[in-house]
Amino acid sequence: MEKWSLMTITVLLALTVRWTVSLGSYSGAGKPPMYGDYEAQRHWQEVTYNLPIRQWYFNTSDNNLLYWGLDYPPLTAYHSFVCAYIAKLINPDWIALHTSRGYESQPHKLFMRTTVFVADLLVYIPAVILYCFSLKETSTKKKASICALCILLYPGLILIDHGHFQYPLSLGFALWGVLYLSYDWDLLGSVAFCLALNYKQMELYHSLPFFCYLLGKCFKKGLKGKGLVLLTKIAGTVVVCFAVCWLPFCTDMEQIMQVLRRLFPIDRGLFEACMFSSPPPRLANIWCSLSVLIKIKNIVSPQTQLKLSFAVTFLSLLPTCIKLTVQPSLRGFKFALVSCALSFFLFSFQVHEKSILLVSIPVCLIINEIPFMATWFLLVSTFSMLPLLLKDGLLLAYAVTMLAFLSACVASFSIFEKTSAEDLQLKPFSLSLKGHVSWFKSFPKIVRSLFLLSVTLMGILSLMSAAVHPPQRLPDLFPVSVSIISCLHFLLFLVYFNVVILWDSKNSRSQKKIS
Repeated sequence: MEKWSLMTITVLLALTVRWTVSLGSYSGAGKPPMYGDYEAQRHWQEVTYNLPIRQWYFNTSDNNLLYWGLDYPPLTAYHSFVCAYIAKLINPDWIALHTSRGYESQPHKLFMRTTVFVADLLVYIPAVILYCFSLKETSTKKKASICALCILLYPGLILIDHGHFQYPLSLGFALWGVLYLSYDWDLLGSVAFCLALNYKQMELYHSLPFFCYLLGKCFKKGLKGKGLVLLTKIAGTVVVCFAVCWLPFCTDMEQIMQVLRRLFPIDRGLFEACMFSSPPPRLANIWCSLSVLIKIKNIVSPQTQLKLSFAVTFLSLLPTCIKLTVQPSLRGFKFALVSCALSFFLFSFQVHEKSILLVSIPVCLIINEIPFMATWFLLVSTFSMLPLLLKDGLLLAYAVTMLAFLSACVASFSIFEKTSAEDLQLKPFSLSLKGHVSWFKSFPKIVRSLFLLSVTLMGILSLMSAAVHPPQRLPDLFPVSVSIISCLHFLLFLVYFNVVILWDSKNSRSQKKIS
């Protein structure tokens, strides 16, 4: 009972922080003609309620795809329809066809914020709670609540969902998938991840770890026996789940192709999201950061850009995926979710700054194992979205939630005391370097110094971005600096997570349990 009392307090605190942030501004508030993501979500409610399903993804006189056209999978559309049905009962003007464009009012803001709040409460937060109780490391009293507190106070997700405006459903479904797999409920885990993928196509960032982990389990069980049966069940489950989600669009092939074209608009170009020409990039991935020095868009054709991005992404994913397939373990699976998602963020095409959340949530899942590095990464991930948050008027919420999260992690995990090679899961790697690298003995002190330097730099840049006017010759100095510094951090984190995965001897021990 005491565990649940502590968890109740934790959840109430997390909900209070979320609702407080939601009282602030949102994406595109009072900024016609396109407004922002808030208007996009409202417009999808308008479209899905007033138009037949066959027109949801097509450009018509009633559905101008250039004005926030629906470009997410069917589950997003169905969710928009449900929200629209409720909105219609409260105030039909909110979703009236054509005339509701750009609608803004306090009652409507309250309604939209409530839909996010409810989605968080029903899908994401329960998954976090059950996940923390499932961890062996948190089985003792209070530890599950402490772990949940740090995960639920992660500022990046709070600021984007309840500030900028976005629903946490795809990440919530993916987290349910991880939870089910941790109990060896592979079919339920497959269903949960299919729901995540059919809500947002960006869940492809997590698809390879799910695929490799389940395939590896089938291999270990033997593809001539139980493994083949499991593989057949998983494949059937995935096919049925996708068929149900896509059923209304399966009336003809043109419907399916149009939805796919909206989900994967390759013809827009590789670097659409980071805008290589003007203004300068504000995205902390490798291509946008390199464009400061080399205008890749001007010297490489779109097709070559696509091939280059695919090749680099694939090569960066390959070692982790091979290791996970050959030695499947739950621990390796969670670290692979981080590594693969980070590779996608850094090297794939049409990335948005919010996509870093697809890396951050898996990092939250291992915060109990590597609290120091996880805390550091989660701070940097939120910092990388600073230009977007400043644009939305969320400076105060950003500062307060960042400080609250850092304080919670320091108090809960004593992160500064957990910087040894063993605490950072680098002991196997350090043993392989023994006698070759003399400075490894002072590694904890070096890591702590780098962390403090990093946090100080983020603090100074955050303050300057908010309070100092950049030089006229360099109007985007601060956003570009934020992006490049964040990108350098992410590259180092990618190396770190891959080292942990590839030198991890625990995987080989735990995978024996699977077989």
